[in-house]
Amino acid sequence: MNDRKTRDRIVDAVNIERKAPKRIAQAVINSLKGGVVPRVGLPYIAVGRDKEIKALLHDEEIISEGGASFRFIVGKYGSGKSFLLQTMRNHLLDKNYVVVDADLSPERRLQGTQGQGLATYKELIRNMSTKTRPEGGALTLILDRWISSIQRDVMSEFNLSVGAPELAEKTEKKMTDIIYSLNDMVHGFDFATLLIMYYRAVTEGDDEKKAKIVKWFRGEYPTKTDARRELGVNIIINDDDWYEYLKIFAAFMVKAGYSGLYIMVDELVNLYKLTNTVTRQNNYEKMLAMYNDCMQGKAHYLGIIMCGTPECMQDKRRGIYSYEALRSRLDRGRFSGEFKDMLAPVIELSILSYEEMYILLEKLSALHSGLYGYDRVPDKDEMIFFLKTEYERIGAEKLITPREVIRDYIEVLDIIFQEENVDIKDLLGSGSFQFAKTELEEKAESESNDEYADFYV
Repeated sequence: MNDRKTRDRIVDAVNIERKAPKRIAQAVINSLKGGVVPRVGLPYIAVGRDKEIKALLHDEEIISEGGASFRFIVGKYGSGKSFLLQTMRNHLLDKNYVVVDADLSPERRLQGTQGQGLATYKELIRNMSTKTRPEGGALTLILDRWISSIQRDVMSEFNLSVGAPELAEKTEKKMTDIIYSLNDMVHGFDFATLLIMYYRAVTEGDDEKKAKIVKWFRGEYPTKTDARRELGVNIIINDDDWYEYLKIFAAFMVKAGYSGLYIMVDELVNLYKLTNTVTRQNNYEKMLAMYNDCMQGKAHYLGIIMCGTPECMQDKRRGIYSYEALRSRLDRGRFSGEFKDMLAPVIELSILSYEEMYILLEKLSALHSGLYGYDRVPDKDEMIFFLKTEYERIGAEKLITPREVIRDYIEVLDIIFQEENVDIKDLLGSGSFQFAKTELEEKAESESNDEYADFYV
């Protein structure tokens, strides 16, 4: 703790948090109290994970040059998987990437026979984000921006005005030339045809037709008959080929002026929970196909990051490693031992160090005090006492996670803000904390119990 660099980092962290707008601070505190990762304000609380982020940023450089990447982030609940994913998401948006993200669930999988795979695609497209539309729903914005960009280029090249009669024809020709290469991809011709149809709907001011084309891109046509009747096309996006369209989107995004496309999928544990062996294996087979595409150079300008728990990865009975073709590709080698290979496909998250947790408490203290406008923040000794108490609980070494520590600490900050006569040491010695301690002890004692194992996974 006495290291000069550490002190400087802490001072810098506090100074940053003091400047956080209350709107951002409120969103961050509320999200953390609810046990979820905030979508805004992450730089104010980011701590550690330097090696992991450096490895993922290297992938980003490869993708911007036309390559592809597939990574798994593995860690137990509350260890920081979603936080790392969200941190990368924000960075990639700043780097002019388009990012689509989704959490898997019983209704959303990689493969299904009743629309579960397509449901994942719909969620990804619904959450399509750019730097100027980080909250999602950016598909129409991307299409309209692309069309406007081509129109400006044509007007400049041929010295045309906005109302010139030949503008529409020359713009469509240039657009056709740009997306011609998409025809070589699976379903690329149909994708390109729909893009041209969208442009014509824009020039004709046909908002109804535009809406129908966007509906098609979103995978919302249930049958080919519906698509044929409304758009005159004989194909729709379905459970089997939705990933092929994401590869086309990745290629298109570069032509539209973006760096590439990133797909982020969380909650892989929902595949692990599938009781039907065939269904589970089909999902792993789909995952393998996506992985092979990225590793073998069949996909371009595409990055994929998936997150799961150690159990859903390593369980050889039901986990991803139960699928031998994936296990042989992803399992760690013989020489890594105590070292972690951040260039491997699987990044395993370790717990944050005490120093990193201390810096995190500093950040949270500054953020909380800035939000509620008070100066009585815990001092160094109180924060160290809090951490020591947290980590000395029975089972903490195995079960405690940053999420639990963060929620506990914010609760402490809330209480000492509202109760002027209470300090941290008094609070941690109270009956309420003893109850929380007993609860963690019970979890530790029941770890081998099947019921708890199911809960934990």
